[in-house]
Parts: sequence; C-alpha cells; structure tokens
Amino acid sequence: MLTRTSTQSLTAQLADRFAERIRTRLMAPGTRLPSVRECARQQGVSPHTVVAAYDQLLAQGLVEARRQRGFFVRDSVAVPPGTIQPAVNASAQPQATPLVAADASTLIRGMFHRPSDKPQPGMGVFPPDWLESTFMPAAVRRVTGTKALQEFSLQYGEPSGDGSLRRSLSAKLASISLPVGPEQIVTTIGATHALDIVSRTLLRAGDAVMVEEPGWALEFARLEALGMRILPVPRRADGPDLEVMERYCNAGEGHRPKLFVSVSVLHNPTGYSLTPGSAHRVLQLASKHDFHIVEDDTYSHLAPEYATRLCVLDGLQRTIYVSGFAKILAPNWRIGFLAASPALIGRMLETKLLATLTTPALFERALAWCIDQGQLRRHAERVRLRLDGARGRTVKLALAAGCTLASEPAGLFGWVDTGVDTDALTQRMLDEGYLLAPGSLFHARRPPSTLMRINFATAQDATFWKVFARIRAQV
Repeated sequence: MLTRTSTQSLTAQLADRFAERIRTRLMAPGTRLPSVRECARQQGVSPHTVVAAYDQLLAQGLVEARRQRGFFVRDSVAVPPGTIQPAVNASAQPQATPLVAADASTLIRGMFHRPSDKPQPGMGVFPPDWLESTFMPAAVRRVTGTKALQEFSLQYGEPSGDGSLRRSLSAKLASISLPVGPEQIVTTIGATHALDIVSRTLLRAGDAVMVEEPGWALEFARLEALGMRILPVPRRADGPDLEVMERYCNAGEGHRPKLFVSVSVLHNPTGYSLTPGSAHRVLQLASKHDFHIVEDDTYSHLAPEYATRLCVLDGLQRTIYVSGFAKILAPNWRIGFLAASPALIGRMLETKLLATLTTPALFERALAWCIDQGQLRRHAERVRLRLDGARGRTVKLALAAGCTLASEPAGLFGWVDTGVDTDALTQRMLDEGYLLAPGSLFHARRPPSTLMRINFATAQDATFWKVFARIRAQV
C-alpha cells in the first residue's frame, strides 16, 4: 500500500507503481486502469492524487486517455510517439470496459520481474529453495575440469546433443516403457524449444492445430505467432473431448488438422491425466485422419511411471515425445529434448540446426551425470513428497477462503473456482503484491472466467488467502 511516511509523495508512489507494472508488462498493452474514483477508493487517497498520478503516466507516454472510457496502457505500435492525449477529467464517468487480462508474456515476465517478495500463487515453477541441491554444483564441477572445459568450449559439439545425455535419456525413457534409442533423441533449449521444433518441422502458416483447452497460454501464443489456426479441444478428466476432435477432423468442415498438442499426464492447469480408453481412441483418430500428436510430458518427474502416455501406446509412430528439466531441477540450464520416429527425427534435427546449430554440451553432460548417479530420481522423490504436503495445506486454505475445486487436486497446479471475475481479481491482487493466473489466460479466445490456476507449492501461505478473501469480497 501507499505510505504517507515515504520520502516520495503519494502521487509519485502511485505513478511509479503503475509505471513499473507497465514496463515489466505485468499490465499488458490495452489494459484499462481503474477509474479515478475506483483507484482512489482502492488506494485510500483523494481523486486529485490519482489524477496527478495518471497525468504523470500520460506525460511519460505509458498510458493514453480515451474520452468517456478511461485510461489504458498504451500500445507503442498503435499510438505513435508525440500523440496529443485528451485532458484528464476527474469527474468523467468511464463506460464499462472490461479489463484486459494478463497475457502469456505477462505471466512469463512475472517469473523474472516479481511484483513483490511474497509467494506468488500464479507462478508456474517451484520456489528456488525447493530445487536447491548439493549434487548439481558437484555435477558441474565434474565436467568443468581444465581439459573437459576446453573440449566443450572450443567446438560446437554434436548437433543432436551430447551423446552421454542422449544415452541417459534413452535409459530413462525405457523406465516408462518407451524404448527409444539415443539416435531418436534430439536435445533442445528447454521443452518450449522442443515444441517449437516440432511445429516448424511439421506445420506451415495457415495449418490447423488442435490444442487442449484450458491449456498453457504460451502454446496458444506461440502457435498464433507462427500463423497457425488454433482449434480448441475441451479437456476432460479422462482426456480430450473426442467428439469435438472428430468434428474438426471431418473434411466437410474444412479444418483438416495437421497436429494435436496434448499434455497427457498432470495436465496444466487442471491436473487431469489421460485414461487408457481415451488414449486408444485419440490414436485411432490420428491414424484415420492422418495427423501427428506432440505429447508434452513436462511434468513427468511428478507423475507415476505407470501413467498412461500416448507415445508408449503408439511407439512413436504418429506421436512425438517432448519433455524437459526446468520444472524439477535447473530452470537456467534450459535443457529439454524430443524423441521421434526414425522417419521424423532427421527432419527435426535439420530444424534445430537452422535455428541454434547445437545446444550447450557442458550442462547436458552434467545432467547426464545427475541421471546416471540416481541423483535426479532421488531429488524428484523429495520434491514429490514435499508437494503432497503443500497440496493438502493449500486445498484447505482455498476452501476456507470460499473457493471450490474445479478438478481433483493433483500435481503442481490446482484449478480453482473463485466465484468472481478473475481478470478483475488479478488486477486488484497486483496492488497487494500477488500475481495470479486468471482462467481466461488458459483459453484461446480469452473469455471471462471465474477460474484461476494456483501453484500448490507457492499458494500454501495463509496470509495470501486472507488478502485474497478480502479482495474477492470487494470484487
């Protein structure tokens, strides 16, 4: 909250707060600022203070005033520099214009520009202290001796990725009953890079792609940036809505999807996992209508080995397997990988070569040592045990705060119904130093939603839920 004991005036404090959020894109272009009267009520200041703060933002070129509508975060492309803005009118009553929710880049930027040092329930990663270990520094020291460091640094390395890591990954995939040789694996700069390689290899601009909804906002944004037509497929507890997929695949509708993107195990944001019956029917559709499936198994380290996976049932005939280690081990190592059939893996490698040539072998070799020594497996077991406890505590707090669970709690994320518009709730909670992940963010067309995704590891803070309950009542 604003403080009258600060060396800054209330006007400067308020202007700086909005400016920081705009520059770090915690408020995306097009977002409507609260009306003058509403902002004054929220912050406990006079309307004149808000007018003065908004004037400063206008002068800095960060917002624009739209007559009879209010103040909006400026789009630097749509609004050329030097445009004369209408004068601020404290008595003007803005028309009801919906808030623009945090977009995919907003949430991602929040990972790097935290709104405060408080736990962030909207984040998609574990807290850093959950990932601390002694074996990771040991692994890096092991592969950075003088001779090894020179070998890694003075050459590009293998285009497919470090051979030691690919052999380790081959053995690891065998533990989930997916027999894949090292020659069928290509390492990437994180799982998102792997998904991008698959898209750029198999698709062309204008192609139709089926994507589960709700789903990870970054995937919607990434495919749209590549010029793809997104076909949302509702995700149910047992798997994707097969009737919707069948309609899309009907040539009479003109969609002819080329790819289906799925998170079979511990789906983000619902926590659902695919059932064998649903998996079988999805593979039948892929064979009948000639499309590929990319299976994003990012949360594999948190799931049981026996969980149903399309790639295991299909043997990588029409499926491509993607995973990574940022969530469970080392976000900054940026190591992911994909596994595909012999017929496709060469094309995937060509796409990687055109974009990045190779990937950093030093961290890949260190990761191979962590896998081979059993360190990764034991670390994942510790994290899963800790997450089980956090999940139980968070569920109790969420229910006590008046929320309901839209899906059975599982994995890292909870899909929670707040009963209020979570786009508006997100903007209000930012004032309290908390970044939420509103439900609209997980839909391709961004409809208003009362749902939000919470991170069980970062939402077990009772203070957050007390603030949440207060703001929710106001919204």
